[in-house]
Amino acid sequence: MRPLDDVRAVSLAVNVPGPTTAARLVALGATVIKVEPPAGDPLAAAHPAWYDELRAGQQVVTLDLKQVADRVRLDELLEPADLLLTSSRPGALARLGLAWAELHARFHRLCQVAIVGHPAPYQDRPGHDLTYAGAHGLVVPPDLPQTLVADLGGAELATTAAVALLLARERGEEAAYAEVALADAASAFAAPRRHGATAPGGSLGGGSPSYALYPTQEGWLAVAALEPHFERRLAEELGLDELTHEALTGAFRARTAEQWEAWARERDLPLGVVRQRV
Repeated sequence: MRPLDDVRAVSLAVNVPGPTTAARLVALGATVIKVEPPAGDPLAAAHPAWYDELRAGQQVVTLDLKQVADRVRLDELLEPADLLLTSSRPGALARLGLAWAELHARFHRLCQVAIVGHPAPYQDRPGHDLTYAGAHGLVVPPDLPQTLVADLGGAELATTAAVALLLARERGEEAAYAEVALADAASAFAAPRRHGATAPGGSLGGGSPSYALYPTQEGWLAVAALEPHFERRLAEELGLDELTHEALTGAFRARTAEQWEAWARERDLPLGVVRQRV
């Protein structure tokens, strides 16, 4: 039995953070009904394979919540539900009659996780992953980020919030509402940078020769021999008296990144190929 096997959730959330959260809930056992507008989820048009991956195991229902009949249908879905997941701005939800106060008055067992862009009192400010990441030092112009830190981090926070709300209700507390701000997720993921760990020259930012990237005969190698026992073993296996950037750069030129990865696996060392596309 999975932790959320008896939980029924309704998701109105589109794009990335909400559907990722819904997928996490499904993985934990929840039954999720995904409600989409007539135009569909924008993710389906932009990245259909990703959309299919995230909606797997869910029932998809198309509703126009500005229409009375479809609004009634949503209420029918919410009546037996344990959790509502949203990612629209609170003002937009209120205009649809879906403000938390109204929902709670009608559906006493229903908990809600609302994914928003900014923490209170700025929940209605617009934004996207790029703006949240950029505000917290996670973007290095002119390159765009390789992943969606705020969106995916926010999804993990939203999943945690959902489980916490359901657990509290199970323990006898009143069904409740939680907001998860994507800007807060970006801030949390920026902690290593903020504290200097991943800043240039920091312990995880190139300052340590045993935690760095090195060119090889072909490709780049990620070296993460951070702990003292890994450092000692790496030095011994390479025949080096001391691990320095210069010494390791010279040593790793002898083979390809793939060969070094196989070599490291045999010696229980944390070295790996830097793959540009996965």
